[in-house]
Amino acid sequence: MLRIWGRKTSSNVQAVMWAVAELGMEHTRHDAGHIYGVVDTDAFYALNPNRTVPVIEDDGIAPLWETGVILRYLGHKYGSDVLWPSDLAARTGVDKWAEWAKLNIAQAFTVPVFWQVVRTAPKDQDPAAIARALDGLSVKLAIAEEQVSKHAYLAGDQFSLADIQLGHVLYRYFDIDIARPEWPALEAYYARLKTRAAYRNTVMISYEELRVL
Repeated sequence: MLRIWGRKTSSNVQAVMWAVAELGMEHTRHDAGHIYGVVDTDAFYALNPNRTVPVIEDDGIAPLWETGVILRYLGHKYGSDVLWPSDLAARTGVDKWAEWAKLNIAQAFTVPVFWQVVRTAPKDQDPAAIARALDGLSVKLAIAEEQVSKHAYLAGDQFSLADIQLGHVLYRYFDIDIARPEWPALEAYYARLKTRAAYRNTVMISYEELRVL
């Protein structure tokens, strides 16, 4: 059985859990990181010397870390041809947009925006820095807006791992108290994601344990 290490409020863990839910996989998840500790133990170091989550253990392979790697592994071993296509050209198209979303959206949102708005006490927040981060993020989101105005999903007309890398950020992006441009196509895309039970159950969950007052 697949074993997953990481707290459910970690956005990177949420991406993995969303994929696992879409695949209907049996699994066990162990809380680790933030208030749950574990990552500072010798046992966890043996799993991941970076001491970060998520980490997975699956029979027959060494422990895996890094969200993108885990998603590709799950897609290749357990996924349908749509989620992670067997055709090289189609798979590369999915991988291109998945990597783009990770580097240009997830990384540009999580620490520069979400951490500053939610995980930083209001008295310590820097509104100008948050505004600059949002401006930079909006440049990249405009690319996503154009893409999903032409296709139902990020890499085309079928749901894929690329949508997991982009979509797991959108719940918090649309939920937190920030100024946002109007994104009609992106909001319609987000609405499509919200119809998926796997998304609602793994991504659209409370992050209040992360909030600093």
